[in-house]
Amino acid sequence: MSDEARRAVVGALIDLAGSADYRDRADAGRSLASFAEMPEAGEALLELVLDAGDTFVARGTVTALLRRHDTAGMVVVAAALGAADPGRADWIHTAVLDVFTVFAVDRDAALRACEALAGGADEQVRRGGRRLIGMLEEIDPILHPVQNDDA
Repeated sequence: MSDEARRAVVGALIDLAGSADYRDRADAGRSLASFAEMPEAGEALLELVLDAGDTFVARGTVTALLRRHDTAGMVVVAAALGAADPGRADWIHTAVLDVFTVFAVDRDAALRACEALAGGADEQVRRGGRRLIGMLEEIDPILHPVQNDDA
């Protein structure tokens, strides 16, 4: 897909994110998460994660961002968590549990990413990164890598 087409899609999703209907905002959040690396998507994603109108929007957006398993998604979640009130922080925590409770390798990779964010330049992202580390450290994943004890 060309950069121009990607920008057009992001623009349409940003328009959808401004809808009064929570279903439209939730769809926009899940879809915009696919474009989290694009600077123009960042502000809309942050607003959707902190959606004051509906926790369904926030949880779905955070889950989609975390399922990217990359820095772009983690930065948005950390920035939101750095500014979140306790109620929104609880919903972000729920999404963190949804995404990182199964595989230890995913949780461990997320911890490494958050450690980098916690040392970054942006104070809000640093604060959120530290909060994410605390959430991730509480998780005891179900599946761990196989250990070869024959060595």
